[in-house]
Amino acid sequence: MIDQLLEILPQVVTILTLVTAVFITSVWLGMVLWTFRDIRSRTRDIVVQILATFMVAILTLPGLIVYFLTRPLETLSEAYEHALEQEALLQAIEEPEVCPGCGAKVKDDFVYCPYCHTHLKKKCLACETILALDWNICPYCGTSQGSKVIEPVIDREVELPSPTEEPVQV
Repeated sequence: MIDQLLEILPQVVTILTLVTAVFITSVWLGMVLWTFRDIRSRTRDIVVQILATFMVAILTLPGLIVYFLTRPLETLSEAYEHALEQEALLQAIEEPEVCPGCGAKVKDDFVYCPYCHTHLKKKCLACETILALDWNICPYCGTSQGSKVIEPVIDREVELPSPTEEPVQV
């Protein structure tokens, strides 16, 4: 029985060596391919892509550890999304004013909305600087704004009957 085991031992060792070699080669190839794909998603620089891939291919596990320590933190898509978020925040901060009546974009110095004629701002009684409607004092000249009757803007003139004409009764 021991003689039979000694006869098949070289074959078993050969098969185990082959399986181990295939496994180690697969893991090595997987590390190299993963590194190549990962570095391609993190940078467009071809030289860096090649160097990172060769470092992992030659140094195997220590190369992979060095790659993890030196690779860029963000992928290109994450950096793009981050840039879009920052752009959206800046745009929201710099967003032009909107008319509360019709929702049209209006400039900061408009007193009336050119579309729906909503009163947006008021002029100072003394220096005629444009002020917010809720300000009671002019921050430029210090004049108290008090209450001023604001006349509506009419887009067309309406003919009123003259006092000499008799009103029409229905």
